[in-house]
Amino acid sequence: MSGASITDDDTVWRFSFRPLTTADLPLLHQWVARPHWTEWWGEAPSLAEVEADYGPWIADPAKVQPHIALLDGQPFAYIQSYVAKDSGGGWWADETDPGVRGIDQSIADAAHLGRGLGTAMVKAFVAKLFSDPQVTHIQTDPDPRNARAIRCYEKAGFRPIGEVLTPDGTALLMICKRPEQP
Repeated sequence: MSGASITDDDTVWRFSFRPLTTADLPLLHQWVARPHWTEWWGEAPSLAEVEADYGPWIADPAKVQPHIALLDGQPFAYIQSYVAKDSGGGWWADETDPGVRGIDQSIADAAHLGRGLGTAMVKAFVAKLFSDPQVTHIQTDPDPRNARAIRCYEKAGFRPIGEVLTPDGTALLMICKRPEQP
């Protein structure tokens, strides 16, 4: 498990990230059924579908690394990273840089939205990913209509590149470059 403290004004949030386990799948199943998730991630899947979708990543995280984000030690969100190059399924077919990582995330509880916690979590996860010197930049692809997610990513250091067509439809490709070394 890795962690980071993010300070915003006078508030300190302690985030840590642990790999998703099969024991987490019922909790994740509850989360993906919440309205603020289904609005952007689509219809709520059954528990069997969650197990079928996430189980292979738990068993072999070589392509996708699924995590539970913890806020002060408590499950707070789902966040994943993946190598964009050769990710398959029609995703990022033109990507040639093996150092590009993609991320996706969603906060579990709608009561935590709009408080800066998503931005702080993304910043902490980006710092974790950039601790690997082979990571060149990080990308994400929110729905272009998802203003809340776009603002979150912008505040976390991502810049919009432009709209792209993905297997899930039109998305806004956003990039966060590795910070300059002093």
